Formats: sequence, C-alpha cells, structure tokens
Amino acid sequence: MEDQKRLPNAIEILFVLVGFIVVMFFFIVKFEISIQLALLTTWFLIMVVGLKIGYKYREMQQGILNGIFDGLEAVLILISVGALIGTWIAGGIVPSIIYYGLSVISPSVFLLTAFIICTVTSLATGTSFGSAGTAGIAMMGIGASFGFPLPLVAGAVISGCYVGDKLSPLSDTTVMTASLSKVDLIEHIKSMLTVSFPAWIIAGIAFTITGIFYQGDGDLSSVTSTMSSLEEHFNIGWYMIIPAVVVIVLLAMKMPSIPVILFGALLGSIWAFLFQGYPILDSINILYAGTSIDSGVEFIDNLLNRGGIVFMLDVIVLIIFALGVGGLMEKIGILRAIGDYLAKWATNAGKLTASTLLGGFFGNFFGGAAYVSLITASKITGENYDRLHIDRRVLSRNTEAGGTVTTPMVPWSDGGVFMASALGVATLNYLPFLWFNFLVIIISLIYGFSDKFIWKVDPQDASSEKAV
Repeated sequence: MEDQKRLPNAIEILFVLVGFIVVMFFFIVKFEISIQLALLTTWFLIMVVGLKIGYKYREMQQGILNGIFDGLEAVLILISVGALIGTWIAGGIVPSIIYYGLSVISPSVFLLTAFIICTVTSLATGTSFGSAGTAGIAMMGIGASFGFPLPLVAGAVISGCYVGDKLSPLSDTTVMTASLSKVDLIEHIKSMLTVSFPAWIIAGIAFTITGIFYQGDGDLSSVTSTMSSLEEHFNIGWYMIIPAVVVIVLLAMKMPSIPVILFGALLGSIWAFLFQGYPILDSINILYAGTSIDSGVEFIDNLLNRGGIVFMLDVIVLIIFALGVGGLMEKIGILRAIGDYLAKWATNAGKLTASTLLGGFFGNFFGGAAYVSLITASKITGENYDRLHIDRRVLSRNTEAGGTVTTPMVPWSDGGVFMASALGVATLNYLPFLWFNFLVIIISLIYGFSDKFIWKVDPQDASSEKAV
C-alpha cells in the first residue's frame, strides 16, 4: 500500500516542462527576478507531480541531494577556476598575454587566431572553463582593442574552448561520456573526430572570412592605448606567462585538474607578490576576493575586474539549484518516461540521433549542467541503439553533440552562466556565434539521416562494421 508509485503520464510531463518554461519567462524576462529563484521555484512545481504519482517529500529530497552530489565536481572546478582567474589577472599573466597578443596578432586573422588558441588550450588542458577563464579573457581584451563586437569574439572563444572539452582525453565530460556509453575512451574520441574535424574546419573558415571582411568600429589607435594602459598598471614580461605554461604542462601530463588549477591560482598569487607589488596578504586574499583595477580604459576595467572564489558564488548557487531540478526529474521518473516515448519514435538512425541530441539538450535546459545532459542523453536513448543494432560509439558521439556542446547555449546551465560571467557577454548575445557548436549538431543530424558513419553491430558476434 505504501509503494504505489507510477511513471508520470504525458499530461504530467507536459505540465512540468511547460511550467518550467513559464516560470523562467516570468521570473527572468517579465519581472527580472534572479534565475536562482526561478530554478528554486521549479523544485516545488516538480514536487507537485511527484506527490501526485506517489512519492513522499523525503524521497524527492533525496533525489535533489543525489542530483547535487552528481554535479559537485563541476562546483569544485568552478571554485578553482574562479581563484585562478583572480590571481592570473592580478599577477599580470592575463594582461601579459593580452599585451603580447596585441603586438603580434593581425586584426584580419584575429577571430581565427582566437578560435585556434582556445582550441589548443582546451585540448591541452581538457577544460573549457579553464581555457575561457585564461586564454579566453585575453582574447576578449585583444578583440575589443581591434574593434570587434564582444559577442562575436566570445563566439570564437567558446567555440574553440568546446573543441577540447569535447575531444580531449583529459576532459571530464569526454571520459564521463565514454564511461556512461560503455565505450573505450580512444574509440569514443575517434568516433567524435568524424563530426568534430569537419565542424572545426568549416567554423575556422567562417571565422577567417568574417575577420577579413568585418569592418570594426574601432581603429588601431585603440591597440596602442590598450598596450600603454597595460604597461602602466602591470609589470609585463615573458616570465609572466610561466604559470600558464606550468598549468598546461601539468594537465597535459594527466594530473588531476582541480589541484592543478588551484596550484596555478597559487602561482598567480606568488606572481602578484613578486612582480606586481601586491603585499603578501593581499596577494593571498585575491584567491577569494578577486581583484579590482582602475586603468582608465573602460573595457579593460570591465574585463579584468573579475575573478576570485566570491566571483563564482552566484554561479555555484545557480548550478546547485539546477542540479536539484535534474535530480528531481530523475527521481520521479520523468526522464525514464521521456525515454520510453522516444523509444517508440526513434525507429531509424536519423530519429535515434535526433532523440539523443534532444536528450542532451533536455538535460542542459532542465538540469542546468553538462553532467546532467550526458546522463539524460545516454540513459534515455542508450537501449534504443542496442535495439537497432547500432554501435555504442555512435551513442557516445551523439551524447557529446547533444550534451557537451549545447551547455553554453542555455543561460542557466553551468557552461552558459560561467561563460557569460567570465567573458562579460550575455548568453543570448554570443549564442548566434557558436558556429562550431551548431555545426557539430547539424553534421551529426546529417550523418544520422544519411546513414553515414553509422556503424552497425552484428547481433551474433557483436563485431562492428561500417554502414554503407
């Protein structure tokens, strides 16, 4: 009598999904109330359905806690990157990268250069957050000096950052997706290359053409002004970039990302003390409180007055609430019910690809975190690949296409909030310029509906052969 739970029906699922969108619209757009409160409100919306289908409050609370626990690694990374950003700005590391970038990068190839630099950084480190918070911030400063619109620069930066987040064997999302999909890590990466490589080439060409033909509203005199301002407020030198090199090398050696990033943040504090004239206690406090700069150049102040653990507190609260939403939906069976509906619809490789992409976006939109999206995409569609005898390498590839690359597209997801905060550009403003991310989705759908790079599994011996 006590356990009379059931899966939510279509009307109840629709109530939750539509209610979520309505709450978000009125809180954020209509009344300009914080996203955090909007997400907290949706907890109770989902609980109404949970109570109706037989769940007790304490069971749903445990679902919230489980969802938050599953995403705590992202929270720790955010704390680490926040500390890193603050000390790398105060220590002159980011300002030096901006300075030298301005002196060697041509405006005509700047967008392509920013895309490539962020690609290389993210591949070497495996973290989109760390890449955006360091190389990305530097590229934003250079782009602003050249007169490029910041949303366009942010699009090139984020596109490059998510190449590595999606492909690097050091990336937590890459490793997690391979594990969830039960695919060898290297085979997973090889499968993704069939989509990511052409997407990267096309995006690179697009950024190149845009950079050549774009007429910025600034002129090169702003470059001189920016470099002079940086020299006035920071000690600039090649040795300022040593902490960045150390962190990239350690991450490339497959050292754990959180302690490496925190070590890099500590190096930033040491550099602030040794080379930028900060008192020892102030240089340490930057780890938590961030830095404050008054350069007299507005965009530099906006760009560099950020960082520190406290800079990430709003983001962390938002992610915790978003993870709770995902945990609740998992607990009361909404994800499983949606998976059942998709199983009936996904009768071929094209529909199956679309369902996985939707599952990943669903996790980001309603769960607010890349980890949630990878779980939803793989869980609600994984058995359908087995049923259609399609190799799970296709599942893992599509999971990243629907989950990882759509994360910065959602304003309240961990990726969306972090990128907007770190780069100083609202999610909806940079969204049209995430060309690599959109291309990954489009090419994945083309492959699915054309049956290209869709490997089949022989049900008898589980051997794989490429579909023609």
